Amino acid sequence: MAQIPSLTPETLSALSRRDALMIAGVAAGATLFAPHAARAAAPFTIPPLPYAEDALAPTISPRTVGLHYGKHSKGYYDKVNQLAANKPYADMTLSEIVVSAKKGGDTAMFNQSAQAWNHDLYWASFKGGPAKPDAAFAKAVDRDFGGMEGLVRKMVETGDTVFGTGWVWLVKDGDGLAVVGMKDGMNPLADGKTTLVGVDVWEHAYYLDYENRRAAHVEAVLNKLVNWQVVSDRFG
Repeated sequence: MAQIPSLTPETLSALSRRDALMIAGVAAGATLFAPHAARAAAPFTIPPLPYAEDALAPTISPRTVGLHYGKHSKGYYDKVNQLAANKPYADMTLSEIVVSAKKGGDTAMFNQSAQAWNHDLYWASFKGGPAKPDAAFAKAVDRDFGGMEGLVRKMVETGDTVFGTGWVWLVKDGDGLAVVGMKDGMNPLADGKTTLVGVDVWEHAYYLDYENRRAAHVEAVLNKLVNWQVVSDRFG
């Protein structure tokens, strides 16, 4: 039978040094693998709202912004993270996921990632407050819609044609512009289009403030909130 070494001060000191080295090794391993584990668990984080929740009032109330951004937008990100865990999606950008999921027929991931992307563009379109279009985009608006009034009118009319939930999008079509209405979370990005601005016509975007007056919501957002210089930059 092997003899158990006596626990002399020298033995305890040696054990302590050995334990310390073992603990240090475990800690180093944890540090090495922690970033990968964290990224696999939650690789996507919702961008911060680029203004205070009351900054869009009275066009969009703080209560609507709080629920829309804090519950709906965040909820899409939470779902994307769940669906991306341990899959190639975890190494893609959100835009790449939208395109890949649509191409691969992954309806569950497409719905969640597209809505996350849609809302990112939506909230970012109001940053800096309302401003007029400029440069090449302003010329394209004049040419294709006869000015901003014509563009807004076209987007409001298109919003009325979207049955149920969806979005109204302004896209770059070649060197020109086009307005399209799409169901649910569909967006032009998935079809390879340059998306300039979108207005959410899901009920959670407007019902607390406008009840069933969807057209009034679309018109107010376009006239009073969208920073058209931001859209001009997207146009290029």
